[in-house]
Amino acid sequence: MIFQPPALALLFASSLNALMLTGVGLFALYLLVRWNPASGGEAQIALERRTHLASTLVALSLVLGLPALALFVHTADAMAPFFIGAMCAIGSLKANVWGFPALYTMLAGFFLAAAWLVLNHLDNRGWDYPLIRPKYGLLLLLAPLALAQAVLLWLYFLDLQPAVITSCCGSLFGPAAEGVGHDLAALPVQWARPAYGLVWGLTLASGGLFLARGRGGRVFGVLSGLHLPAALAAVVAFVSLYIYEEPNHHCPFCLLQAEHGHAGWLLYPLLFLGTAAGVGAGLAMGVRADSLQDAGPLAARKLAWVAMAGIGGFGLLAWGYVWRSNLVLG
Repeated sequence: MIFQPPALALLFASSLNALMLTGVGLFALYLLVRWNPASGGEAQIALERRTHLASTLVALSLVLGLPALALFVHTADAMAPFFIGAMCAIGSLKANVWGFPALYTMLAGFFLAAAWLVLNHLDNRGWDYPLIRPKYGLLLLLAPLALAQAVLLWLYFLDLQPAVITSCCGSLFGPAAEGVGHDLAALPVQWARPAYGLVWGLTLASGGLFLARGRGGRVFGVLSGLHLPAALAAVVAFVSLYIYEEPNHHCPFCLLQAEHGHAGWLLYPLLFLGTAAGVGAGLAMGVRADSLQDAGPLAARKLAWVAMAGIGGFGLLAWGYVWRSNLVLG
């Protein structure tokens, strides 16, 4: 399995990313100790010059690493036919103990990377490096996470055995399952639909208020973050049912497959992009620096437009699947 081209690409990219971020992480420790913007000494000037190179390397690494999450899920889904009992990405991820931990680290890395890129963009707009400490402090989380991600991916692909009998979505979302997946699948559709509609509506309303009046940007950021688990719960609880037109098929990964119109590849990018941009807008509005009084709100507005398009598009698409479905639920 390790010789599959997507797997090799993931392993190479994650290893390079981990190596780069680990090196810059060590520099971040040095910078947080030595940084003194009040000093005009030679050491401070040299440190400021090195931050430009380090930030450029990290930004490039993170931008290139953002699509890795989609590639990993696609690879897991494409490998399902190689495993006995697997029908979608869940079967591939459950083929050994490393699959889901690798997925979770990539999810966390995606949103932390997006937050870092927002902070870096704002920091580059300030004349006095206003966000240098938060930016490099966050890097101290990203570096070990990238290392863990690379290690887990190597362990996952090296430990894949086609002869292993695995299980698929029924083991996580079926009536006999246990855990969060079963709990979400068991949510009554009668109140799961209006509950998600309320969260979606509040999130869009807060974004509209911010764009119209320039107020409530941080609230919009918080609601954008809360919308993500609500949206994923909605996909499992009822959206997937209407797409499959089956009252007991709750799997969010089967949505990626061709027989279901690749619905997942339409829904999830909108959701993840919208969430990252919305949280980024909240971060930009939360910045308190004289040099960013204009740049912060401007960046927040641009991110809010992206977030509204992503979150709004996800909701409209999800409700569209519900309304056009032939499945009738109470």
